[in-house]
Amino acid sequence: MLKHIPCKSVTQTLFCLYLILSFVASAPVAAKEPPDAPILLHAARVFDGSNMRANTSVLVINGKVAEINTRNSFKSNPARTIDLGDATILPGFIELHAHLAFQNIPAITVLKHGITTLRDMGGPVHMPYGGDGSLRVLTSGPIITAPGGYPIPMMGEKNIARAVSTEKEARDTVRDLINGGAVVIKIALEPGGEQGAPWSSSHGHSHGAAHNHHSGHSHHDISDAQQTHIHDKPARDASQSKKTWPLLPENIVKAIVDEAHKNNRKVTAHIAEEQGAQIAINAGIDEWAHVPCDIIPETLLKKAVEQNVKIVTTLDTLSKCSGIAANASTWAALGGEFLYGAEVAHPDIPWGIDVQELIYMRQMARMDLTDILRAATSKAGEHLNFPLLGTLQQGAPADIIAVKGNPAHNLKILEYPDLVLSGGKIIVNNFD
Repeated sequence: MLKHIPCKSVTQTLFCLYLILSFVASAPVAAKEPPDAPILLHAARVFDGSNMRANTSVLVINGKVAEINTRNSFKSNPARTIDLGDATILPGFIELHAHLAFQNIPAITVLKHGITTLRDMGGPVHMPYGGDGSLRVLTSGPIITAPGGYPIPMMGEKNIARAVSTEKEARDTVRDLINGGAVVIKIALEPGGEQGAPWSSSHGHSHGAAHNHHSGHSHHDISDAQQTHIHDKPARDASQSKKTWPLLPENIVKAIVDEAHKNNRKVTAHIAEEQGAQIAINAGIDEWAHVPCDIIPETLLKKAVEQNVKIVTTLDTLSKCSGIAANASTWAALGGEFLYGAEVAHPDIPWGIDVQELIYMRQMARMDLTDILRAATSKAGEHLNFPLLGTLQQGAPADIIAVKGNPAHNLKILEYPDLVLSGGKIIVNNFD
């Protein structure tokens, strides 16, 4: 034993030091857990992308959900176990309308606040990336618009818009964007002037205005009870009734849709009023990027529902629009489907899950909690044609969040997840 070796002289001291260092170097080292070690999560509640389940556990192996089952079924499992107690496990949220690159928002901030997949709209085109310990980012690339059309008058063209004036230009642009990595094609059908719209000069800030967040979670701390009836339709200002921005004509929009569909891509359209909605319906647009600002006639909304059009909500961003509540309510009554999107990077929107968006989905669209969670997880993943994304089914990407408590009692906790996994890698863990 080292303690029996005399170390009185300088020579003996140096010799002893040598023996001690040799002993330490040869001693067994405590095994360090590999980053991809299996993880077993226990919690009081698990939302699997479809339904809320009680006393259910989730096993993660090699970045994927290996099994979801009752707690008792995992008694002898050797995986690292994290018992979350009175907590709720959910798939990471999917944000379908963001402006991450255009506004230089830190991806890690968005990920830490519960968004594990984000679709960046109207920015530089790039190949999909992330999902393995980082935010999964998909893109539409620049918005296709008419020469001089929205958003060019406000933000220019560089990395945000591409103007086309012929069907050939439209098809070439679609192919170019897809070759660059676009997962969806976005177009603008925006004449301008809608009451309360963020792009209206009377609203006080532009769509690309600077924000004043640094954490991304500084607003909307009011309770559900304080969120009552949102908006009745005011009269449209005469100064706003003049339509000043050109729209893509229907034949060019049809060419865009046809070329996108040939290449297995959907087309989403920025729509805010009746004329744009009519063009979108006639051309077979797949998705509306917002609930429109102006009231849309029910006959048009019904046609869109019949065409299986999906609407990305963005109700928080557009909450001052005159027709937003009526459109959302009518769309829901007609059986139309909503998908979650809050425009991360827009002024006053959290850099992560936006609970105010969820509250508006419940109030304006009369959605219950299960439908809201599905719109932000499994239905969004299905819409992206990404197998199992947004679910906790076997084989799904292990993009997982967890919150302490029950979101049915307090939605606000969803903005501050205490556990975040991306591709099975732990990003946030406030439970250990």
